Amino acid sequence: MLPCARAPTMSSLILRRWIPVSTFSPSKTSFSSAAARASYYERTIEHLKIGRHTRVIFQGFTGRQATANAKESIEWGTRIVGGVTPGRDGEHLGLPVLPSVRAAKDHLKPDATGIYVAAHQAAAAIEEAIEAEIPLIVAVAEHIPLHDILRIHSMLNTQGKSRLVGANAPGIISAIGRCRIGFQPLPTFAPGHVGIVAKSGTLSYETVASVTRAGLGQSLCIGMGGDVVAGTNFVDALKVFEHDSDTEGIILVGEIGGRAEEEAAEWIKEYKRRSSNPKPIAALVGGILAPPGRVMGHAGAWVGPGENSAEKKYRILQDAGAVMVDHPSHFGQVMKDLLAKSGRNVQKIQNSASASAASGSQRRSYHTSARRPRPTPASRLGATPFQKRGLHLNSAQAADLLSQHGITVGAEPLSTAEPSRLISLTIDRSARSPSFYISPSTHPKDMHARARHIPFSYNTGPTQETLDTVLQHTQLSAAPADAVSAVVQLLRSLWSLYTTHEAITLSTHVSLAPSTKQGAGSSPIQVTSPSLSFDDAAFRSCKRHADLHALRDTSPSAIDAAELAAERHGIVYIKLPGANNAGTNQTHSIGTLVNGAGLAMNTVDALSLPSAGTSGSSGSHVAANFLDTGGKATSETVARSFELLLGDPRVAVIFVNIFGGLTLCDMIARGVLLAFEELGLEERGVPVVVRLRGTREKEGQAVIAQSGKRVWAFDGFDEAVAKCKELARERSGGTVGDERHC
Repeated sequence: MLPCARAPTMSSLILRRWIPVSTFSPSKTSFSSAAARASYYERTIEHLKIGRHTRVIFQGFTGRQATANAKESIEWGTRIVGGVTPGRDGEHLGLPVLPSVRAAKDHLKPDATGIYVAAHQAAAAIEEAIEAEIPLIVAVAEHIPLHDILRIHSMLNTQGKSRLVGANAPGIISAIGRCRIGFQPLPTFAPGHVGIVAKSGTLSYETVASVTRAGLGQSLCIGMGGDVVAGTNFVDALKVFEHDSDTEGIILVGEIGGRAEEEAAEWIKEYKRRSSNPKPIAALVGGILAPPGRVMGHAGAWVGPGENSAEKKYRILQDAGAVMVDHPSHFGQVMKDLLAKSGRNVQKIQNSASASAASGSQRRSYHTSARRPRPTPASRLGATPFQKRGLHLNSAQAADLLSQHGITVGAEPLSTAEPSRLISLTIDRSARSPSFYISPSTHPKDMHARARHIPFSYNTGPTQETLDTVLQHTQLSAAPADAVSAVVQLLRSLWSLYTTHEAITLSTHVSLAPSTKQGAGSSPIQVTSPSLSFDDAAFRSCKRHADLHALRDTSPSAIDAAELAAERHGIVYIKLPGANNAGTNQTHSIGTLVNGAGLAMNTVDALSLPSAGTSGSSGSHVAANFLDTGGKATSETVARSFELLLGDPRVAVIFVNIFGGLTLCDMIARGVLLAFEELGLEERGVPVVVRLRGTREKEGQAVIAQSGKRVWAFDGFDEAVAKCKELARERSGGTVGDERHC
């Protein structure tokens, strides 16, 4: 068994053999000139073109999940040639098992490896694959500690042999080439000509199913993944799709967090300028109604310092020329229309495999969001300056921890004569590295407008060039020598704390101390307003920093009791604001139960859009909550989810929206019936609308249809939403119909 990866010391990082000295000189290089190094990794984009030729190995090959996945993939046509299990040498599934990736590389000549090990083992497995120079590395595990991933990217940035997809991604799949490296639901896919790249697994499955039902099929589908830092991003995928002769149309599925969507928009604008007949591009961005300050299921689904909201990303992509949709079930018809308008032969693009694989199309017409009013975004309902995720210390705890690293926190200065600067140590997701996020102002009106990221290598930490840039941008380089020295020491201390405790964001305000306050032993700078957050995956996956994470405040004033209870069952539950949005007459009455963070975000967004049956004096009934059961939900998880929803007195209707990948639809259906029995739903009179698509959907629908319970079952999302709102209006008026739809 691989050990739990541990963040090494800086000196050990520099001595690791994977750093090519000829191309990376720590003494001379600052990450501010990272383009030269990044170009090495960019050379590996070509490895994303998988197909029948791709020789695949599995790491963790003999494990239960890997075995089941390998059987499915081999039957589908994937060319799996063997695998790796540390300490073993023999056969499994009639294929060779090697004790190391290096041995597998020598004997099996793989083009790609799928890493099927738990989060606490995944980082070491990825490092082993990089050191063996495997061309494509696919990591599906979620909850890999952030600093382990940062260390991995410091390796990737200095080489040009290996490309990473993931982590926390469904993987990559070529429907044309019958090559799957991941856990995508195979019945949903059909060979075709639409390329898809997505952050969310469940949203990608919905997208694939829609494209399949439209008869278009897929060429290549790349799961970018929902982690803070992704091995492959939207632009990487777009570069592949542009030159792929099998790809005629492109779909991009984004969400809150990072700048990947904005970078994709910049690429799209340039692509449309240089191409005489560009391939049509459609897109979606989930999380428009994500409440500020919350992590929406995925580790990376939070708005960091200086990052734009989902609503802003949506408009940036739209302005770049992408056609935006409000729900992935609409992508198929949208893309069919776009292909026809582009002059491409849609009839030729449609293939019989797609048509025969379709299990029935959506009965309602599609709607692009250009035709439908957008919901009121969370960004307009009051935003916080920094998103919180993982462990967030209160001000007293933060001051105490900073003092242990030689940083004294003072009270807020009474005088505003001396300007205060923002100095934050966080992540630059685009550079795939740590970064100082700094501004010469802390005034709410212009702090972020004047701020910039100063990324640097995780290997070396901030170089002198990095420190000088920070001083210049914060307008402190001309300060007295003792103040400059104190700021430099602050930056170094923050970096030490950042790596020692595996932080996500360390933020402070810094100002020069008034001359009247200076004296013997006093500091020439004042540090105030500390805000510190740390990676909970380091503790949950690897049990690191237990003493720090024991400081978490779980009192009712710090975290909602229902949300804390949800955590114990592996559920991410966030109660949405109860007050009606100004001027919208919205009632938060629909409880949502969804598998997958991206799909849960989009469900909340889509419920806030007008649809059939929403008119009337009672106003619009919208989502009361975000609830992600996770990708491996059980019947018990579903029952506990119902319990959470029923604990909110606002909930008049429950909407179960499932697209099965790892999650089995029949298992979800049994969980719904378990909730009926345990929680007395019939007696409570709370109607349930269920939409089951994906893995074992027919079996799940049959379980619901034969139950005799008060459940309405639908294939289509629009129909299900319309029924939810109809039932919510009837309940608000005191009546609910007895009709059942299955």
